[in-house]
Amino acid sequence: MTVGTLAVLINSTQQNWLPERWKARFDAVCDGRRVVLLPNASLDPAEVHYAAVWKPVPGDLGSFPNLRAIFNLGAGVDALMADNSLPNVPLVRVAVPDLTNRMTEYVVLHVLMHHRQELYLRCSQRAKRWEPKYQWPASAVTVGVMGLGTLGADAADVLRRLGFRVAGWSRSPRSITGVECFHGTAGMDAFLRKTDILVSLLPLTPDTNGILNREVFTKLNRTSPLGAPVLINAGRGALQNEADILACLDDGTLGAASLDVFVQEPQPADSRFWTHPKVVLTPHNAADTDADAISAYVAEQIARFEAGGALENVVDRRRGY
Repeated sequence: MTVGTLAVLINSTQQNWLPERWKARFDAVCDGRRVVLLPNASLDPAEVHYAAVWKPVPGDLGSFPNLRAIFNLGAGVDALMADNSLPNVPLVRVAVPDLTNRMTEYVVLHVLMHHRQELYLRCSQRAKRWEPKYQWPASAVTVGVMGLGTLGADAADVLRRLGFRVAGWSRSPRSITGVECFHGTAGMDAFLRKTDILVSLLPLTPDTNGILNREVFTKLNRTSPLGAPVLINAGRGALQNEADILACLDDGTLGAASLDVFVQEPQPADSRFWTHPKVVLTPHNAADTDADAISAYVAEQIARFEAGGALENVVDRRRGY
């Protein structure tokens, strides 16, 4: 198979996603392969066989007639899938241990934050109030993980080892040692009734769009030792009905929320999520993965593919992940 050019197309001005930084990483690991940062007016589109992308503008990838594979540099592929002009070539998602480890760190950090009453304790600190409350054990709390792919399964396993009761829900049946697994529409209500802290790591598909809503929140365990159930969303912003989240925080249906993703990013300055006392907001950095790890992963995949091997972690376009 002919060695092809790798085009890098990244739409971001954030420090951790600077296009020049990514090109330098690919130059270092691609073993002499030509790496081109797009846009590049001098590039012959026929030279490009591979594209490494993050948030490309719809239509950007349609001009490469010899494209063989697209590598999405982040975990979510929903933005790419929404592009009707996306070439019909394998779309590969990132699956590196570094990404999985960082997502698990985030989930565990925020579960422990709510479990150990950090919002109350920090409020007490600001008020110079020395009034600790009773701290329940981890074994009294059930963490429910929605989405039991690589990320969800790892987070569930670590939480189990910390002593939490852990339940999991996925579209199709899964089995994880020590985790009570539910699946499908039939298993959803039983899963929610057990859950004190709801962690969402679902992919965004037509079936999951807006799934984090009042109807779901009202089915969470109403006798939680936390006082009211907690939401943690580190999946995709469009999974959540943000008006419902705010209303449920205000009326006590939810006790607190940690949100790493939003429908609009960054959040506008007047968004209530910035200042709501029950919200922990993070800037979509739950699983910011080392560029070295991802670029090496892409380079290895391309080299294996050109040697006649199969690409790994190819997205099933019918399912959306």
